[in-house]
This record gives sequence, C-alpha cells and structure tokens, in this order.
Amino acid sequence: MTRLLLLLSIFFISCSKKHKLQETIQLPHYPSSSGISYFKKQVYITGDDAKHLLILDSNFLIKDSVTLYSHTEYKIPKATKPDLECVTITATNKLLILGSGSSIPYRNTGWLIDPVTKQKDSLRLDTFYRRLKNNGLEEINIEGVCAIPGNIILSNRGNKTNRKNFLVLTRKDFWINQTDAPVTLIRVGANTDSTVFNGVSGLDYSNKSDRLLLTVSTEDTRNSIDDGTIGKSYLWIVENISAKKRWKAINPDKIIDLEDVDDRFKGQKVESVCILAESDNSITLLLAADNDNGSSTLFRVIISKE
Repeated sequence: MTRLLLLLSIFFISCSKKHKLQETIQLPHYPSSSGISYFKKQVYITGDDAKHLLILDSNFLIKDSVTLYSHTEYKIPKATKPDLECVTITATNKLLILGSGSSIPYRNTGWLIDPVTKQKDSLRLDTFYRRLKNNGLEEINIEGVCAIPGNIILSNRGNKTNRKNFLVLTRKDFWINQTDAPVTLIRVGANTDSTVFNGVSGLDYSNKSDRLLLTVSTEDTRNSIDDGTIGKSYLWIVENISAKKRWKAINPDKIIDLEDVDDRFKGQKVESVCILAESDNSITLLLAADNDNGSSTLFRVIISKE
C-alpha cells in the first residue's frame, strides 16, 4: 500500500509539473495591457486605455513605442478610451489593432501599423461592428484577434448577464470592405455554472500545429463596459481549428487552470496570449495580465503538448 501511494504521489506531482511558468516581467509604467503579439523577435503590446503601442525586444526589454493618442493623462479616461483590446499580425505583415466596439463611437476604432516603418493608419469599424450585432451578437465586446490561413478570427467576450462567448470568422482584410466581408459566428465554450462566467479575453494561432489558443478569465461584471472583481484565469486549447470553421459551436479540447501551473497567477486577469516558440513537445507562450491598477505583467510559460 505504501508503495502504491508513493507511485500515485509521483504521478500527480509529475502531472502538475507538465506546464511551467519560466519568468514574470513587470511593466509598472504601462497601463492595462490587453493585447499582445510576437513578430520577428519583437513583442507588441497594446493597452485598453494606453496612449501608445509598446514594443519589447526578445529579452522583454522596452525597445520602442508608437504614439497613438495625444492625451496629457497617464491613462485615457474610461468614458472616451478607444479600448484597444487586441493585436495580431496580418497576412501582409501589418499590425492590426482593434477596439472592443463596446461603446459608440470611441471604441469602434482600430489601427493598421507597419512594424518596420511605424507608419500607421487609423480604422473606423462602425459598419463591421454594426453587422456583427445584426448577425446575432447581443453585445459587442471584441477582446481577441488572430490570423489563420485565409481568415481573421475575432473573439467576442460575454458576461454574467449575456453568458455567451463567440468566435467571429471573417475575411483576412475585412476592414477594407466592411459591408461585404463574410461573417460566421461560432459559439465557444459552454458556461453551465451560474455563479461564474468564463469570458474569452485573447487569441493566438499556431501555424505549426493548427491549434487555437484562448486566454479566459472570470470577472464579476454584468455588462461589456464595466470592470469587476478579478477571479481566475485559464488557457483553452482548440485542436484542428481549420477543420472546425463551419461548426456552430466548439468546446476547448484542453483547459489549463493557470493557478495550478503556478501560484503567481492568483489574482491575475490574463488578457492575451502570443506564441514565442513551438517544438514537437511544447509551446512557449507569453501571457499579458491587466489588474486594473495602472500597471501590466507578462508571464512566459512553457505548455506541454502531452
């Protein structure tokens, strides 16, 4: 019996150590990190009330920034903030940054930025976001974006009143012709527990393994505008996403409770994810957290594929 208990103990310890938090990076002077992307050994971060796009090098040191708004305050006021929630690299190697669309007109905006020249073009997304509402999204709250072959995927976060998360599948350059860009809604993740709501907050896609990675968090909020008490954060993994583009609903194939990976995730509202590297056995990720305190935290994590 003692030997059996020892073997079981070793088994559970080894399972709990499959994933590892390698490093935390504090960004005390960058507020509300909400979107993160990795391209050509640089990390690009946007904040929902930040005035600039932050650029880090491969060692996660601040390298540069791109000014987006000329406000005198440290954080853009909530009533007028653009709520830039997500960023990705498009098929043409441009940074696409999107506002959440949760408040008109301030949050129906976006940016297209050349990461090499820093040339930036502002986007108005009123037409496209209005079409999303007409297609069945009760509340618009775009919090994630990523590019997959031939398409862009957005994530629309629900809340404790509107308890549904959706993926929005559309054309890879949907902002050019917003009237005709195709829109497919895919419900993602069931929320059966009435006491909490798991809201999708960020996306990234693995070209190597065709996995969709989603950051998910619980927050005590009943609408798409207000913040609430921070709960727990998770990583969801959907396998073979390219084969599921016509599905009406999907559930994650794997759910990772980040607090089980490391206690340092307690009290952290993880907002976004990007892939730094991938091997046959593991994926190295960078997660961004915003705790509504005017600063940001990054977490470098190795996730086992076993």
